[in-house]
Amino acid sequence: MEKINKLINKILITIIILFISRMGIFIPIPGIDHQEINSTMQQNSIVSFLNIFSGGGFSTIGIFSLGIIPYINSSIITQLLIKIIPYLEDIQKNEGEIGKQKINKITRYFTGIWALLQSISVAIWIKPYTFNWNNYFIIDSILTLTTGSIIIMWFSEMITNYGIGNGASLLIFQNIISNLPNNINQYRINNEYTFITLVIISILCLTILMINILIQDSKRKINIISAKQLGKLNTKILYSQNYIPLKLNQGGVMPVVFASAMITIPQYIISNTNENNNNLINIIHFIMINKFLYLILYSALIIIFSYFYSSIILNPQDIAENLQKMGANIPNIRPGIDTIKYLEKIINKLTFIGAIFLFIIAQFPFIISMTTNINIFKGLGTTSLLILVGVAIDTTKQIQTYIISEQYDNMME
Repeated sequence: MEKINKLINKILITIIILFISRMGIFIPIPGIDHQEINSTMQQNSIVSFLNIFSGGGFSTIGIFSLGIIPYINSSIITQLLIKIIPYLEDIQKNEGEIGKQKINKITRYFTGIWALLQSISVAIWIKPYTFNWNNYFIIDSILTLTTGSIIIMWFSEMITNYGIGNGASLLIFQNIISNLPNNINQYRINNEYTFITLVIISILCLTILMINILIQDSKRKINIISAKQLGKLNTKILYSQNYIPLKLNQGGVMPVVFASAMITIPQYIISNTNENNNNLINIIHFIMINKFLYLILYSALIIIFSYFYSSIILNPQDIAENLQKMGANIPNIRPGIDTIKYLEKIINKLTFIGAIFLFIIAQFPFIISMTTNINIFKGLGTTSLLILVGVAIDTTKQIQTYIISEQYDNMME
């Protein structure tokens, strides 16, 4: 019963922090014509993309407008530096909890720097929509946005440590959910659809959901066995109990997020390039209009970012070294170089398959509109759906863990 009460307290802490972080988006920075900026930014593809993760913060320019984005970017930069700088890699591998705290401190510093740079960009960007753009307004806006981003970072860590689920993921989850009412008109079903068409649409919606769950929850089990277990007779049971779980999609939704961000850049270039530079505009316009070239470009970006994130998250050499330290190995595979090559081969295959699945789900509405006359999926945020499904699965697993541990304690008593 004690664990259940603890779980309820964690859920309440999470809900309260999410509520406060959501309210902060609607506390506006003074001195801005918010009505004008909101109507203008709805037509901007870059802002529309950023609003997915900020809950509309880039249209309202509130104190929490930057949201969790600086913290996520800083986490990515820190992970890259760990791979590049041996000192940081040694801290993470060998210093345990103290090393984890040092890495978290570096991430926080990068978050403050990134938030400051982004705040400066926003303060300059909103100049046409301010009543009195001067040095005082610039300093006030920069300090407000930077402080708001650091508070959101603190909120995410509070949820992770004292709440339920991953704080950063839940904050993004909340922002995506909050955008659904604004987009509900895009999913409105018109009278022109027949009963058979509605059945097909329902099946397609379920297909999208099932593929999302498949991507997030599928894994490849690499059986391992230790030296102590080799003498036991029933090794098949031992293989089934000891394994390395390699996820089909190691990078989560991040490859799609970055590929989608890269795809919006050509549109931004077209809207901000001088009309005299016709050659550049024509080339970009031809690529974006041609559906086949667009799909090739988008799929290539997803595959590139999938391999990039897989290389950051999984290092076959580290896995092989850890197996040797534990006195374990993969059956029929020699320790050392052979194990590294075997793991690299498996990880590369899984990454490629996962990238293909990500591409299919990300472009599902586009493919449906190309092959059929059903346009109801136009504007459907499959990238958002990937995030929602992933966060929901992870949070549910944590709740189930608390409930199972409570049942286990009762059995022991």
